Amino acid sequence: MRLNKIFSLTIFYLLITPFIVLILWSFTQTWPAGELLPSEFGFRGWRYILEPHSKVWHSLLVSLSLSGAVTLISLIISIPAGKAIAHYDFVGKSLVETLILAPIIVPPIAVGMGIHLSFIKYGLADSFLGVLLIHLTVTLPYSVRIFISVFKAAGTKWDEQGRTLKANWWARFRYITWYLIKPGLVTGSALVFNVSFSQYFLTFLIGGGKVITLPLILFPFINSGDRVIASSLSLIFILSSLFFMIIAEKCIEDNQRQSEFYYL
Repeated sequence: MRLNKIFSLTIFYLLITPFIVLILWSFTQTWPAGELLPSEFGFRGWRYILEPHSKVWHSLLVSLSLSGAVTLISLIISIPAGKAIAHYDFVGKSLVETLILAPIIVPPIAVGMGIHLSFIKYGLADSFLGVLLIHLTVTLPYSVRIFISVFKAAGTKWDEQGRTLKANWWARFRYITWYLIKPGLVTGSALVFNVSFSQYFLTFLIGGGKVITLPLILFPFINSGDRVIASSLSLIFILSSLFFMIIAEKCIEDNQRQSEFYYL
């Protein structure tokens, strides 16, 4: 028990320390090298975030809208795709599984440059839709693989029981499949959202500087070494991701409880 407690406290310390450092830097005015704590505190980072010309809140809204749409579309595609690959045999199944992994095996620069040329040709470059599609290219492999594993673990016996009881596809999905894939929904939503939310290079390449997301605001400050503003923006970035994950899990649980109510 004592070793478990020490291990848990060590893990907690390792996880919480970076956040404490970010919070301190976000309220720092002067932090001399070699000092344990800042010598002077200030609000320069938070003032920048609140200034209208910084466009932080606009970029955050774009990021949330973009990543939310990518997450929803990824789930809509991944759930049936994962079930089909996990439960059915068809010609070219192994090739399909390989192609699904291709966007994360091939370097993103190569994928992005190739797709960018096609997007220019079809008028999708420098647009919100183009950025959404390139994010789907990156996130779909992760979400499909998650649901393949979820459906393989769930098996087919419960769905077959529903068929035996003459339940249609929607009833089987609502009262059986939804419960079985809930862990995959929460995990897949969080992973897809964070992968999309943190994209910098592909967003910059396809968006052409016209689709401004939070990482496009954040990375220049990281590269320039402005730790005060970078820390403040990083906290906004982290809190936004946490907020989405909490909301996503709550929506899934509320829908599940609603289904239980109707079922009873």
